[in-house]
Amino acid sequence: MSEPPGQSRLRALFEAALEDYEKQTGIALAKHPLAEQLQNCASVESVTNVFREQTQAFSEFRGRDKIMKLFKNSTSVLYKLTAAANFGQDIGLVR
Repeated sequence: MSEPPGQSRLRALFEAALEDYEKQTGIALAKHPLAEQLQNCASVESVTNVFREQTQAFSEFRGRDKIMKLFKNSTSVLYKLTAAANFGQDIGLVR
């Protein structure tokens, strides 16, 4: 079964961004240890915890709470988009 047009366009944009990042930095983002940690996350809270651990090094930075709020909000939106995309695929299977 093929992907819906919007989903395949999003996938193409994301893959192009990953390739561009690797060309510019020489780092395959998908193989980065942080990316590997995030792959194992199954909720907004688990993603937030990974970012919280990463920000410990910035504990003296006064904007840390603002950064964590931004991460949590962004992660929440991304998680909901992913869930909606998966739900759309599941509905497609039922049809």
